[in-house]
Amino acid sequence: MSTPELSVIIPVYNEEQGLPSLFARLYPALDALQISYEIIFINDGSRDRSAAMLREQFQQRPDVSRVILFNGNFGQHMAIMAGFEQCRGQRVVTLDADLQNPPEEIGVLLAAMDEGHDYVGSIRRRRQDSWWRHAASRAMNRLRERITHIKMTDQGCMLRAYSRDIIAAINTCREVNTYIPALAYTFAQNPTEVVVEHEERAAGESKYSLYSLIRLNFDLMTGFSVVPLQIFSLFGITVSILSAFFVVFLLIRRLIVGPEAEGLFSLFAIAFFLIGIALFGIGLVGEYIGRIYQQVRHRPRYLIQAVLEAQKAPEA
Repeated sequence: MSTPELSVIIPVYNEEQGLPSLFARLYPALDALQISYEIIFINDGSRDRSAAMLREQFQQRPDVSRVILFNGNFGQHMAIMAGFEQCRGQRVVTLDADLQNPPEEIGVLLAAMDEGHDYVGSIRRRRQDSWWRHAASRAMNRLRERITHIKMTDQGCMLRAYSRDIIAAINTCREVNTYIPALAYTFAQNPTEVVVEHEERAAGESKYSLYSLIRLNFDLMTGFSVVPLQIFSLFGITVSILSAFFVVFLLIRRLIVGPEAEGLFSLFAIAFFLIGIALFGIGLVGEYIGRIYQQVRHRPRYLIQAVLEAQKAPEA
């Protein structure tokens, strides 16, 4: 197969109900761009008929379709990494399979790349999400940007475009846990963001919960910055100094006033507060140590069961 101008990477996990609609809209939208393209579907260990439907779609359009079948569930980001390692396009676009980001918007990202941008993020216009997801996302974005200096207005939007150089740089990284858009942002010379349409999920259920959102941002902050550790260290030093002054104050008070039982519960409250801070710090340090532990094991990030692709014609 010749090198296409565009590769579209789509992770799939239990999307049986939405795949027919995706197929019906995706191929016409890409055909309308009038450029050569390939679509790489990555089945991330789906337990429904998603894998079978991807096989059928590959048989219908083997000229532009490729399917990577994982032998287990390794997560959305690992599925995208597998797509990055297999793709051939000069430009690469990632897209969710749930149609919340319309495939017709891919042209908007490519137009931004035509202006010289090597990484294009997207911002969902009139997001069709619940109010708590809006509020949680805004709060997490502010905190994450202050700590990591990575600017992503809408980190939950999967519709993003990458140049070939960015993909090559990402493929050289062997991190077990990472957030691909943030990693691309750190490599990009001229990143930008564009506004795209957003629709309600066509079918199925969302794979993201509030816990997943918090977990993602925690991974972002610990994976791209040591500021949390530095902040905790400074806080620990401050608390230690204040505690030393408080001990001196209690000692002087005991010498002047004498023994007294008043304030015992206040001391308990202070002790419990300090214990809570210490436990949080232990957990924070454990998060960094856990990332190191996962990295040094050198286990494969994912296992591919099969790759469905058209065979290259033999040379005459």
